[in-house]
Formats: sequence, structure tokens, C-alpha cells
Amino acid sequence: MTSNADKGLLIVLSGPSGVGKGTVCSMLRTLAPELVYSVSATTRNPRVGETDGVNYFFKSKEQFRSMIEKDELLEYAEYVGQYYGTPRSFVADTIRAGKDIILEIEVQGAMKVKQRFPDGVFIFLMPPSLDELRSRIENRGTETDESIRNRLSVAVDEIRLLEHYDYAVVNDRVESACERIQSIITAEHCKRERIMPYVKSWMEEVR
Repeated sequence: MTSNADKGLLIVLSGPSGVGKGTVCSMLRTLAPELVYSVSATTRNPRVGETDGVNYFFKSKEQFRSMIEKDELLEYAEYVGQYYGTPRSFVADTIRAGKDIILEIEVQGAMKVKQRFPDGVFIFLMPPSLDELRSRIENRGTETDESIRNRLSVAVDEIRLLEHYDYAVVNDRVESACERIQSIITAEHCKRERIMPYVKSWMEEVR
């Protein structure tokens, strides 16, 4: 039987649309190649440079609904008219194998994961300010004025859910944000409750 000390960590990174979750995760994959990246499924169209199976599994709405019906998703959510979800089995298998896995998901999805995996490490990626968030969304060049207003309105509602997270990391510079996240992961591995199973086994040996 696998103890808590042997299990990997489930790291959930979420935050408002446009805050830079994808950019931060991309750099983390370079800085911490041992981290397993969980690829989400989505019905939104690929952005320039995104690859199916690498950034997301791009699905039609019919395909996504089939995944829901078959209970193949750990969580799913509808966001601005599109669906996002996390394949279930890959996450559980990775944790049991002792590897850390990071989920880059929307806030709605993170709250659902927290219900099923309360022991996960939940990190909220914050923008330096709402003005900066607006600028980042505008610079994508893929959003209409109405879409930008909708995303900012949703972002304010999402930031109110910060109290449900374990950590908040401001994405002022991508490199700095990654360093903070890596420090969080290191600290989580050093928690007393993860080390205690080893200590108890040592005590048993000397009795």
C-alpha cells in the first residue's frame, strides 16, 4: 500500500483568464522536467502555436459531452461558452506512481477538484493588477471588446474565491512566478505529515 510519503503531489494552478497560466506552466516544464503536466480537454479553438495533445486535447462539443457521460473527467466546467475538463485516470495513476502532477485549469474546475482531492496543493495565479490583466487579454489580439469586458467581469468573481486556495502567486515576471511555485512544491514535500510515516517505521525498527 502506498503511503502519503510515497505519493506524488497534485498541484492545481488556476487563476483568471489572461493571467498567464499557460506561459508559467510552459516555463515550469523547462525548469522542472520531473513535473508531469496534465493536459486538459477543451472545446475552444486552438490559438496560434498550440498543438493538440500538448497544450490541450481539442474536442468538439459532441465529443466532450460523450466524455462527461462516460465519467471520463475528473472535473469539467463551462467558461465563456466553452467546455474545459481534466481526464480522470491519468491524474490518479500519476499520483500513485509517486510523481508530482500539475493541473492548469480554470477556477471553476479547481473548486471541483478540491472537493475530490482536498489534499491537493491549490495555487492561485494573480495578475499584478486588473489593468495589467486587461492589457494582457487585449494583447492576445483574439478577443472582441465585449469578450474582454466579460472576461474581466468573470476575473473579479474568480479572485473572490482566493480564500479557497492554499497559496497566491503574483505573476509579475514569469521567472519569478515559477521560482515561487517551485518553492511551494519543495515546502509541501517537507511537510511533517509526509515525513511521519518514515519516522514511525524507524521507531518500529528499534523496538
